[in-house]
Amino acid sequence: MDINRLWSRGARFLGTKYAIMAGAMSWVSEHNLVAAISNAGGFGVLACGSMDAKLLRAEIKLTQLKTNKPFGVNLITMHPDILELAAVCVEEKVSHVVLAGGLPKFSYMEFLKNSDIKILCFAPTLSLAKRLIKLGADALIIEGMEAGGHIGPVSTAVLAQEILPHITEVPVFVAGGIGRGEMVANYLCMGASGCQLGTKFVCAYESIAHQNFKNMFIKSNSRDAMVSSQVDPDFSVIPVRALSNKATAEFSKAQIDAISKFKEGVISKSEAQLNIEKFWAGALRRAVIEGDIDTGSVMAGQSVGMVEKEQSAQEIIEELVEQAMKSLENITVELKSAV
Repeated sequence: MDINRLWSRGARFLGTKYAIMAGAMSWVSEHNLVAAISNAGGFGVLACGSMDAKLLRAEIKLTQLKTNKPFGVNLITMHPDILELAAVCVEEKVSHVVLAGGLPKFSYMEFLKNSDIKILCFAPTLSLAKRLIKLGADALIIEGMEAGGHIGPVSTAVLAQEILPHITEVPVFVAGGIGRGEMVANYLCMGASGCQLGTKFVCAYESIAHQNFKNMFIKSNSRDAMVSSQVDPDFSVIPVRALSNKATAEFSKAQIDAISKFKEGVISKSEAQLNIEKFWAGALRRAVIEGDIDTGSVMAGQSVGMVEKEQSAQEIIEELVEQAMKSLENITVELKSAV
């Protein structure tokens, strides 16, 4: 089997040599890493996160100075200034926008499409996948709970089986827990147009993540990437997968303390919920930029156990491609021998 044929649709859509996307990771996916991934034949994606329009414009321009290859911008649908951010993407001639964080509105999807920007959306269920296509999504990303950061409740393997056989109108990229090329090959054989990886690129030489952050990735195994706990069903916690550290244990204590104060009548329920939500404020930046891996949030997917050393983005992508090609060659040999 030919990998170029299997991911030809995804590569054409992205405008890349390989249909390997890099997940947008706040504070990590900035212009240096994004440009390096695109230059290596993959598809880098800038993480806009909570940036304002001025900062996003600067990041796009810096990326364009470092690469003439296609790259995307990840916009959070809940951002209060999303229309202004979308306008920046149009003005700076960004080719692709990834909409994340909730169901996007038709208004800004239409605005982007009218400017010939290709839109990718995350589809957590088959029904939403179909709805997003009707809204105008040009491609979909299905991401399982093995991924790092904010996650859903369903594994990548299950989502792939639920969605890939039924969506043929647009390219579909699979993400979550992918750390080797063999898995990329498997999802391509299932009908995916390509794959998205995030955790694998954190320890790239071009990543600006603090050395403490990178070292924790290299030393950790898949079981260290845990989902944040919720101690009381009446006080919701957005599930986040990150490496266990001192803050992980303190988060449970912080929830118990806030809930106890509410039950004692010291604070209102909304204040207790706010105290819980504020616990991680700034924690990701502390970990990624400042290197505080004790009280910071070290977001990582379960594929962290397959991150063994620092490598260039080029080496990471070439290794993934080589593994995928070898896997497909083995499958071809086995099929021939079975005839």
